[in-house]
Amino acid sequence: MKKQNILLIYTGGTIGMVKDVNTGALKAFDFNNLIQRIPELRLLDCNIETISFEEPIDSSNINPEYWCVIADIIKDNYKNFDGFVVLHGSDTMSYSASALSFILENLAKPVIFTGSQLPIGDLRTDAKENLITSIQLATLNNNGIPIIREVGLYFEYKLYRGNRTTKINAEHFEAFESLNYPNLAESGVNLNVNKEYLLKPNEGLSLKVNKKLDTNVAILKLFPGISKPILEAVLRSKLIKGLVLETYGSGNATTEAWFIDLLNEAVKRGIYIINVTQCAGGSVNMGQYETSSQLKEIGIISGKDLTTEAAITKLMYLIGQDINSLEFQSIFETSLRGEMS
Repeated sequence: MKKQNILLIYTGGTIGMVKDVNTGALKAFDFNNLIQRIPELRLLDCNIETISFEEPIDSSNINPEYWCVIADIIKDNYKNFDGFVVLHGSDTMSYSASALSFILENLAKPVIFTGSQLPIGDLRTDAKENLITSIQLATLNNNGIPIIREVGLYFEYKLYRGNRTTKINAEHFEAFESLNYPNLAESGVNLNVNKEYLLKPNEGLSLKVNKKLDTNVAILKLFPGISKPILEAVLRSKLIKGLVLETYGSGNATTEAWFIDLLNEAVKRGIYIINVTQCAGGSVNMGQYETSSQLKEIGIISGKDLTTEAAITKLMYLIGQDINSLEFQSIFETSLRGEMS
């Protein structure tokens, strides 16, 4: 069998930093010398090429324009490579992995996001293992057909579905978790792929890149004592088209009249409001309690078990597709890329 061709896309982030031995300062790693820096990669039976952003960015500065740049790199190189590994800062990696899952329609090859908590040149770095295993996962195939055909996120011995992840820890190597969906693969003595949980794409359809994302959206986390003027300021903005509302528990919110009236007014003006839970895991179930029944009645859209990262990027994506308002709720509440149960 021919060797798999893997493209590394370096956007920035800790994984691509090395420490200057003289000054101790961190500087960007030259990925053109990847094999020299990490000779273990020679043991992988694949060809590796790299593309780096001209100016590597901190993931705190990531935005939809950069998501489209990554998507274009994948599109332009799609026929020549069997898999893609995106090196990215960990802070916003779940947002980017979620966004790319929606942008890349009919994806039939692996796109694995990874990064690290410590720079690649650090003595105790987690970067090497994350990088090596991500490349290995991207090469997995069955008679030339990739085994993983979706956007994944690999970190600290686990491969997750990208749009199911959330960063849960700023210090530990186990930085990410997927609380509402099983791991796609685990790396130990053996590399075990949980094939029953992998996304099964539509066969025979060409890759389609949807780059129309509408950023006139917001996230609002409810808290005891949230005031009417604050909610008014958000919902009565002339620009806002969609809102992800982080509610309590299984989708509950205050039943105060002013709160429900403001939401109802916004829905009638055509603003899409998505109900997701503040809890790290679990699902919204509107109507289970009285404190969520009114939300359901006025047309708030259920985010079910979406992460906030998947909810906001899905909202950007669907608003950007100019979907008929009568169909929007039904489409949003349907799993498009395995992002909800």
